[in-house]
Order: sequence, then C-alpha cells, then structure tokens
Amino acid sequence: MARKFIIEHSEPELYKWCFIEYEHISKIVGKGNLIFSSIKKKDKNKLEKYGMVCGKSVSDLNLKNICVLSQYSKKTLKTNDRNNFQYFVFGGILGDNPAKKRTGQLIYKLKKSKIKFETRNIGKKQMPTDVAVYAAKKILEGKKLSDFKFADELEIEVNQNESVVLPFRYAVDGNKLVISEKLVDYLRERKGF
Repeated sequence: MARKFIIEHSEPELYKWCFIEYEHISKIVGKGNLIFSSIKKKDKNKLEKYGMVCGKSVSDLNLKNICVLSQYSKKTLKTNDRNNFQYFVFGGILGDNPAKKRTGQLIYKLKKSKIKFETRNIGKKQMPTDVAVYAAKKILEGKKLSDFKFADELEIEVNQNESVVLPFRYAVDGNKLVISEKLVDYLRERKGF
C-alpha cells in the first residue's frame, strides 16, 4: 500500500511561509507521495511542481484508510500504522499560540461527510507542518517517538538587536534542526513582526 501524505491547506491564503513549508515537505516525502487539498485555483500552479494539487477538502475526496494527525489524539503514531492507513492527513496551518485547534474543524468535516478515519498524535506539543510530516515519515519507517530529540522553542536571530521566537516543537536530526533554511532566511528578511 503506497502511503500518501496530505496537507489540508487551512489558511485563507497561500502565504509565503506556507509555500516555503510545503516546498520543504515535498523534499521530505517526495512529490509523488504528497497531495495538497483545499487549494484555491489561483494557487494551483505554484504548488504543482511539489505534489498533486486538489481544490477539494479531504472531507470531499471519498478516501479510505485515513489517519489525521492531531496533537489532541489519545493514540500515538506507531510504525505498524503504516499497515493500517494509506493517507496521513496534516493541517496546513501555522498554529497559533495558544492553539486554535483548527485540525478539530477538519475532523468535524470528516465526521459530517461520514468518512471513516482515525487520529494519531506525534506528541502533545504543536509542530510546524513540515516538522510533523518529517516526524511521521520517520515513525512510519521504523523510528519510535521516544527516539526523537526535540527543541521546544526556536529563537532566530534577525540582527544584532532583534530575534524572533518560534514557540513550536522542532525535531533535531543528528545535531541539526529540521527547519527549512528558506524559512529562516524569510524570517530574517521580513520587516516587522
């Protein structure tokens, strides 16, 4: 069973940081394994070279064997889940702090559409979408959640006097943070926060 990773785009626009994260996700899982759902027509061309693009929500796609990743799920994702699910769905949102629980809206839509699915967590802390996809992929390939090293807050120096703090959980691979370098550059170049 070929595993697909689905990003349910949940922001009102395809913001620059979203696009950077989505590009990073494509590098992590490969274009052929990635589906973007709930994408507006005007943004379709921008994302087509990174994965399959769909205008509909996951709740309208009639898929089977779905696992929705949510930090609020009672069950943790395990390697043998790769045998139970074909689609792993992530909310394409940069969470707010505190979280607005927008993945709950997706879960509600799936229930309303009478689509069978289960949920899993990758720990209880909020991760950026690309980091969540990275962690899920590694778990499905054989890693345990307890094998990961995480940094629970990231401070990026913008200049000598300023820095930006990202209050989310980031995976550490070896001694390198899993974050898109393009995102770091984008945060440094942004004017005002």
